[in-house]
Amino acid sequence: MREDLLDLPPLDALRGFVAVARRMSITLAARDLCLTQSAVSRQVQSLEQHFGTPLLVRTHRAIALTESGRQLFTLASPWLDRLADFTRSVRQDGRPKPVTVTASIGVTALWLLPRLGGFQSAHPHADVRVAANNRTLDLEQEGIDIAIRYCPAARAPEGALRLFGETVVPVASKAVAARAFKTPAALLQQVLLELDERDLPWLHWADWLSARGYAHAKPRSYLRFNQYDQVIQAAIEGHGVALGRLALVQPMLEDGRLVAQRDAAIGVNDYAYWLVQASPAPRQEVMQFAEWILREASQAPGAGGDGKAGRRRARG
Repeated sequence: MREDLLDLPPLDALRGFVAVARRMSITLAARDLCLTQSAVSRQVQSLEQHFGTPLLVRTHRAIALTESGRQLFTLASPWLDRLADFTRSVRQDGRPKPVTVTASIGVTALWLLPRLGGFQSAHPHADVRVAANNRTLDLEQEGIDIAIRYCPAARAPEGALRLFGETVVPVASKAVAARAFKTPAALLQQVLLELDERDLPWLHWADWLSARGYAHAKPRSYLRFNQYDQVIQAAIEGHGVALGRLALVQPMLEDGRLVAQRDAAIGVNDYAYWLVQASPAPRQEVMQFAEWILREASQAPGAGGDGKAGRRRARG
């Protein structure tokens, strides 16, 4: 056994110290660990003896971390969390750990969820957890296996696989489309549905109208939403005309819930949807789910491309 392993502090004492540091209370830490206060105090004291320096400053009413205590807590707390996650993963009575996938709320609602039934039918015993979030999550810290990200190629994580590109086209219900898509003037007489998101100007009608040569046009009115799936749902229900992201609304075009003004489609240069995996050597069930996503994506408009992005390991 290497000498550095012999120098490591006892795990029970380390766990007791982290519990106290998280709660800043020996009483509450003892309750969390189902131990007595004196037992937790002895654990912390044994750890201080091991390091030869105080870790806590004890007063009559409160405790605080010393500088050494703060450094140890910063190091040990996330490590114990990861060890706890590992323990839970191998105590699941033989069941595989769920595959956790994250995507934006819009991509989850419009692209991923409508297809999940097919995956579950093909893999009835697979466990999947969906974590929809518009924030870019750190996959490793959040315990996420797979992400679908939307970004330009230059910002795609190393090893990311291109799923499909972005094309924007006006879409509406059949009844609204019959009126709106006759002429540009007819479109301007409709309510225009818009995503209230500054970072995606190509989903704003002002940019689309300008690209089509109607920079100074004044539509009848706007109806704005803060989630893209709400924009599309409003279009399906006949509340106006939306700018449809072709790959996301394709199923609704195929089943007739939406109609597209095909000759008015505009491609978004460089931006695409990417598949990102947290581990370069994923578990079998993660590989299975990723391969299913790739197969589904291969049928989307704008699918394919040069395959991989190659810069850095991503946080997803």
